[in-house]
Amino acid sequence: MALLRNLCTKFSTMMKASSSSSSSSLTRTQTPKNAYSFSFTFLSHFSTNPVEEKPCVKPVVEYSGLEPTRAHEKPRVVVLGSGWAGCRLLKGLDTSVYDIVCVSPRNHMVFTPLLASTCVGTLEFRSVAEPIGRIQPAISREPGSYFFLANCTHIDAHNHMVHCETVTEGVETIAPWKFRISYDKLVIALGSQPSTFGIQGVKEHAFFLREVHHAQEIRRKLLLNLMLSDVPGISEEEKQRLLHCVVVGGGPTGVEFSGELSDFIMKDVRQRYAHVKDYIRVTLIEANEILSSFDDRLRRYATKQLTKSGVRLVRGIVKDVKAHKIVLSDGSEVPYGLLVWSTGVGPLPIIQSLDLPKSPGGRIGVDEWLRVPSVHDVFSIGDCSGFVESTGRQTLPALAQVAERQGKYLAALLNKIGKAGAGHANSEKEIGFGDPFVYKHLGSMATIGRYKALVDLRQGKEAKGLALAGFLSFFIWRSAYITRVVSWRNRFYVFINWITTVVFGRDISRL
Repeated sequence: MALLRNLCTKFSTMMKASSSSSSSSLTRTQTPKNAYSFSFTFLSHFSTNPVEEKPCVKPVVEYSGLEPTRAHEKPRVVVLGSGWAGCRLLKGLDTSVYDIVCVSPRNHMVFTPLLASTCVGTLEFRSVAEPIGRIQPAISREPGSYFFLANCTHIDAHNHMVHCETVTEGVETIAPWKFRISYDKLVIALGSQPSTFGIQGVKEHAFFLREVHHAQEIRRKLLLNLMLSDVPGISEEEKQRLLHCVVVGGGPTGVEFSGELSDFIMKDVRQRYAHVKDYIRVTLIEANEILSSFDDRLRRYATKQLTKSGVRLVRGIVKDVKAHKIVLSDGSEVPYGLLVWSTGVGPLPIIQSLDLPKSPGGRIGVDEWLRVPSVHDVFSIGDCSGFVESTGRQTLPALAQVAERQGKYLAALLNKIGKAGAGHANSEKEIGFGDPFVYKHLGSMATIGRYKALVDLRQGKEAKGLALAGFLSFFIWRSAYITRVVSWRNRFYVFINWITTVVFGRDISRL
């Protein structure tokens, strides 16, 4: 028994040493490929057919995406854009009838009428932005509804397919991912882009005011110039240039920004930047009359009040934009430290590239029911759409109230189509679409600073109606917009920001 015990002990010791030696040898000398060969060779002993080692083949990368819906599934509505039109449509769609997919490079809606107030600290940026998930909760909780942070790169209307590419920011980010989405109903609400009229240097040196990040950039540039101008050694000429704010475009956006800026200068800059208070000034450049869509009496009142607030009004056409100055058509030069460009909007490149009918001005052409002719199941609303000439209708102005009204109308129309059983692709039935879309102008409003505003309730430029100006109009302007802000959350933020500004002044932190 003792002899047998000794033999077992020695055999066990030898097996452990051999196993340790083989394992350490493999770990030190074998490459990962050889390691896999070792494993397969070992496993081949337990197989009747030897495992052949095959060369590594790189897999073919294909587009992924959402496949076409089946007959028993809810039809899918794809909405391109998250502006006024797209968000109003998302809010009104019946999620018991449709699955909703929204594709947009931003995950929020911007309440643009109050965007100018964020540039000078009257409002915080989050007060004018509402997440898409709050506007339409289904995209966050329903299994067939999604929001994709991406840009639309192509629309294949004949195959009911949208091609997209993800949005990435910064240097150290992953490469954009391309994917496809099949749709049953497609709504194009991509909006528009600022018009530069082909003037050289505008995109490189001017700031636009259409997105929250535009307002953030303007605010940072304005406060930076204020602080730089106070540094010892800055010449008088350079100080005057740094503190010269130029606004090009005398529409509502340009006038409201000029009014907010003049308020900021008079109430905050003069107290907190006393050393440079006499240098800062605002110039508003317009080729024709400011606020051309408003009543003549209101335009004269606005001109008088802006001049009284220190805004210099210049009638001229910008010919060229350079790094520190703009050149007008008469040859005069205007140096600037901050240049804000607000001269209207035009169609996006993606809109121009689409093989779809176009309306005058390059927008996507639509009929009276906002359908795109010659293709099935495609609709277009907002700034990117306009009536085709065959309808006999004029293209509507690029206004928030137009886009919002179109979104509301189309949501009701799509709900009607879906409930009638025609929601799936190419499943048109003989259903009555009802009354075509009709736009009725409710009026225009604009603030001009110093607690004064303009309210023009005429239905057209030549029509008669109520036109008010002054403090009462300012009260109406604020009351109307705080009720039109997207959610109660935003209303609370805006109301608190207004009170805080009155009591403590505007926030001048450069974040």
